[in-house]
Amino acid sequence: MADIAHTVHVALGERAYDILIGDRLLDQAGALLAERFPGRRYGIITDETVAKAQLGRLTASLDAAGLEHSEIILPAGESTKSWAYLGQAVEGILAARLERNDLVIALGGGVIGDLAGFAASIARRGMPFVQMPTSLLAQVDSSVGGKTGINSPHGKNLIGAFHQPSLVLADLSTLDTLHPRQFAAGYAEVVKYGLIDDEDFFFWLEEHQAEIFAGGTARGEAIARCCRHKARVVIEDERELGVRALLNLGHTFGHALEKDTGYSDRLLHGEGVSIGMVLAHEFSARQGLAPSQDTGRIIQHLHKAGLPTRLADIPGTLGSTDILMAAIAQDKKVSRGALTFILTRGIGQAFIEKNVNPAVVSAFLEDMR
Repeated sequence: MADIAHTVHVALGERAYDILIGDRLLDQAGALLAERFPGRRYGIITDETVAKAQLGRLTASLDAAGLEHSEIILPAGESTKSWAYLGQAVEGILAARLERNDLVIALGGGVIGDLAGFAASIARRGMPFVQMPTSLLAQVDSSVGGKTGINSPHGKNLIGAFHQPSLVLADLSTLDTLHPRQFAAGYAEVVKYGLIDDEDFFFWLEEHQAEIFAGGTARGEAIARCCRHKARVVIEDERELGVRALLNLGHTFGHALEKDTGYSDRLLHGEGVSIGMVLAHEFSARQGLAPSQDTGRIIQHLHKAGLPTRLADIPGTLGSTDILMAAIAQDKKVSRGALTFILTRGIGQAFIEKNVNPAVVSAFLEDMR
């Protein structure tokens, strides 16, 4: 019997699926897949780092269940989210002679989940896939909701498709192998859910942060609460035509910073989101929308988690404000050239603000430098 601590159902009609959260799920994946998807073959897409730490557990489980599988192993890092490695993944699926009804498995963090999901969406004009997220960021955010894609020289996640997974297996034990910096980066996305519209969750995080980092039962509870939150939003707005944009709190600034740092280890995605959330709250406060003390409280919480909160925390020299503004202008929420930001009236009170004046944003960024 699988050690499933939490089950979150994403009710999307014929595209509905479950998120299973528990310990040692990779070791039980074969039995779970055989029960839910009988008679299928599997193509596992992962990266070199995750392959060393987790691939053997998954393949042993598939072998024990008598499931045929092949592996496609890509380099680790944000730069893998590119046309070149997308093509390598798709060609690997085809070379393995996987059929349209077989399944792709995305084993890894957000990069692999996004790329493998996109590959599944276009290989043979669409194949089902299973998310097996191995990072905190992927377990609470990118593995849920069906947003898949790759980066462009013009910006982050500008190429992709909405393609819902058939199942998500979030194995809590994989988080024990993460580097502390990677875990902290994922925690920024956990905090995000509290800052959007769940003040009580943010307060709960303040009380349970240490246990979440230590690996106690609060870790699984936090992940489940994030997944329930995202599932609720995805059900209401699957293709990000309205309220789902709230999930991008901090991301407009964060994505611009990631682009400027070359999608490198200078700034991990979650670190960019951390700084971006602080900037969004500070910008809101300066517009008279939110109390300034909330920004200080958020900075304190993120700093305690080991996360950067200021532009000055980013190693190296950033590009000019004009360069950052050019990246912001490529944000997916831009409509007819007008900037859209997720702003806030305080902790748990985020909202979508359209037609934000670029000159005001530029002056704000210049001041924050």
